[in-house]
Amino acid sequence: MKLNDMSPAPGSKKTKLRVGRGASAGQGKTCGRGHKGQRARKGGYHKVGFEGGQMPLQRRLPKTGFRSAMKATRGEVTLTEIGKLGLAEVDLAALIAASLVPYTVERCKVVLSGAISTAVVLKGILATKGARAAIEAAGGRVE
Repeated sequence: MKLNDMSPAPGSKKTKLRVGRGASAGQGKTCGRGHKGQRARKGGYHKVGFEGGQMPLQRRLPKTGFRSAMKATRGEVTLTEIGKLGLAEVDLAALIAASLVPYTVERCKVVLSGAISTAVVLKGILATKGARAAIEAAGGRVE
């Protein structure tokens, strides 16, 4: 096969319709714009979702849901995940390095889920009441 032998597949390229070239051309007179009205005019513009002055659908429907902006800056880690790290001292940088929380997290909290058997020191990380008790029972502490 040579470059000068190549051609597009049959039917893949459509010729552009030339409007306003008479009735025999198929798109004469109104050129597919219908009769009168805003959409028939040059520069006829309306916003997306505009319904001719009627209350648009997106405004008729009720608002739902809430997305907290703080969610990106808060993280949660379980006791099991802390135990699997195998570190004596755990801080936010260690959790980010281990990919337990995303890098956008500014504050992190350890929740009581699973168990921990190794002594761990938490630095700059919050812990729930149950998680704190479990860490201290294992010989660790929360600073």
